[in-house]
Amino acid sequence: MPKIKTHRAAAKRFSLTKNGKVKRAKAYRSHILNKKETKRKRKLRKGGYASAPNAKVIKKLIPYK
Repeated sequence: MPKIKTHRAAAKRFSLTKNGKVKRAKAYRSHILNKKETKRKRKLRKGGYASAPNAKVIKKLIPYK
């Protein structure tokens, strides 16, 4: 079997934990920040985990990570 190519966009956005969960960054943090309150922006700094159905797809995109 040939090697599977890594989806480079997915590799830049997601990483795997030791337990196999998919870590991701929160959305809505890139621009138009002056109308968002400080508390909301602070919460968006923290990461999150991908949901189970999404994680299954993401793991196929980043097989060697």
